[in-house]
Amino acid sequence: MLNHKKLLIVTFLLITSLGAGEITLTGTVVSNGQKMIGSRYMGYIKKVFVKLGDKVKREDDLYEMESAEFDIMKSQADLMLEQSKIVVEFWRKRLSNINKRKDRLKNNSNMPMMNYDDMEAQAENVMGMLDAAQIMVEQASIKAKQMATVFNYLKMKAPSDGVVVQKNIKVGDMVMPGMLTIMLVDTESLEIDVSISEGIIGRVKEGQKLAVKIPSINYRTIGTIHAIIPDANPMTHKIKMRISFDKGDANIFPGMYAKVIIP
Repeated sequence: MLNHKKLLIVTFLLITSLGAGEITLTGTVVSNGQKMIGSRYMGYIKKVFVKLGDKVKREDDLYEMESAEFDIMKSQADLMLEQSKIVVEFWRKRLSNINKRKDRLKNNSNMPMMNYDDMEAQAENVMGMLDAAQIMVEQASIKAKQMATVFNYLKMKAPSDGVVVQKNIKVGDMVMPGMLTIMLVDTESLEIDVSISEGIIGRVKEGQKLAVKIPSINYRTIGTIHAIIPDANPMTHKIKMRISFDKGDANIFPGMYAKVIIP
């Protein structure tokens, strides 16, 4: 019933558009979800798990970088954290022993007061060493977390579902920070990108329903003006218009030629 109603609406709009004053615009199907994946670190590509045209799911592995150097750095950071924790525990036990001796001296009236003062001075020194050791633990913990984050980026995963439309790496390539490695495109969230002249801007508005056609597969539907955007180049006197539509089960991909009819 819903599809029949939708077909009637499309037919009505198309018939209406055949009257005087209709404007047919050409546009391109674009993805509303494009992910450009770049490298954060310099290194060699160890494995590539995808190829052009592959469909991937969120968290699927895309590629992996050589990890020998990072393994060493991560091991060093973990070792530093463990050693600093051992130092903290050493000074904590030392302080506990001194405090016990202080208590015994305090309860023993026959002991010289000088010995108790010595214990006080030792306790202050040990507390200073304990504070310094705890700072070392905090710094080592931050370093270990940083290396763990770096290690996670050595195996790049897909940030969302999509199709691999660009792959600039292969096994053995060296990548630099910021280099584009893989581009993913969401083929489910599609829109039509159209340029319109300023002379017809008064005939369109956001939320307006328009007839949409993709000639290559003879697909027709109703689209909605999602956004009207000024062109970045004011010399063109053109305005961008984005039209959202429901592709359903149709075999529609970014880059396909589309037509939009403004009644």
